[in-house]
Amino acid sequence: FVPGVGIEPTRCRHHWILSPARLPIPPSRQIGRAKVDIFSSSPKIPQKISSQKLWEERELLSELLHLQPLNHRLLSKNRVGKEVKIFSGRATQYLAEKIAAEYGTHLGSVDIHTFSDGEFQPCIEETVRGDKVFLIQSTFPTSDNFMELLLLVDAARRASASQIVAVIPYFGWARQDRKDKPRVPIGAKLAANLLTAAGITRIVTMDLHADQIQGFFEVPVDHLFASAIFLPYLESLNLPNLTMASPDMGGSKRANSYAKYLNTEVVICYKQRSKANVVDKMTVIGEVEGRDIVLVDDIIDTAGTLVKAAEIMMEKGANSVRAVCTHPILSGPAYERIQNSPILELIVTDTIPLRQESEKIKVLTVAPLFSSVFKRIHKHKSISSHFIV
Repeated sequence: FVPGVGIEPTRCRHHWILSPARLPIPPSRQIGRAKVDIFSSSPKIPQKISSQKLWEERELLSELLHLQPLNHRLLSKNRVGKEVKIFSGRATQYLAEKIAAEYGTHLGSVDIHTFSDGEFQPCIEETVRGDKVFLIQSTFPTSDNFMELLLLVDAARRASASQIVAVIPYFGWARQDRKDKPRVPIGAKLAANLLTAAGITRIVTMDLHADQIQGFFEVPVDHLFASAIFLPYLESLNLPNLTMASPDMGGSKRANSYAKYLNTEVVICYKQRSKANVVDKMTVIGEVEGRDIVLVDDIIDTAGTLVKAAEIMMEKGANSVRAVCTHPILSGPAYERIQNSPILELIVTDTIPLRQESEKIKVLTVAPLFSSVFKRIHKHKSISSHFIV
């Protein structure tokens, strides 16, 4: 007998259910956020419904009364899904706040205690039990940023979060995607293994240095492209003789994709290096005279390659040179080189914070794009509409 309800359960298939002969005709009941209507018309004359529908409603009511194990298939239409909670590490908090605001929620509280020797311990300051957690952190150096993300993932997993989505706008260590000489590590694969071992269930990132890095992960990867942000901006410039260019052979596919969308020509630079961040020789393949050149790349580090490409373009008669780069690492003499270069404008995103302001650098935010993707992930919808090229 169920106290306070007045219904006697009967035994069927090894589970307790409610006998249809003894079911009262209750009013609509509010159970949590789900409204359960057994009959929707007058309590004296029930509506005619199919036997299958009646069975499902009886089974649902008995589950809500805890008389048999919960059937999530039946509840999926009657209950709101788990909450979405967004947290961030220290390195990307400026961006996480904008993403949370676009999503329509607040950024979750994280307290990070630092010991005197430099060791740190993050603590998620609110419950995440059963929730879908988005952890936002770009993993640019120092390695503390990556370690902080790993610790946040572990904290969320041990706090019983139902899903843990690592949101890495800039995936550091991505330039180490293969063995290009003997006795070197594949850092991108090691980073992927560490994230998987920590307990992530999904990765959201933007413009990986190499697309094949997606295959390093054993969980789903949502690889976003900054072209969804850059292309509308380039169209708004209304450049009369627009030509897309790649500063190296590795970025030729990206430049060609932009050129196809904008219906323009494409130019490729061939460079030779003696060591990292040092360009020895560069050759331009294609016609640049009288053109408004836009160089496109995923990363700008010391700006050596980009500035050299811009100088060669101007020497060969280009009208103007601009550049779009997703991730503004801008280390070493990068700011000085850009300021003294013929580049009119450098357009970047805010996946990495700028170390200093520059009149030549235009920053476009990725917050609306990531926010929209979060909503689609939560509702199990496709994100293909965000891929322009």
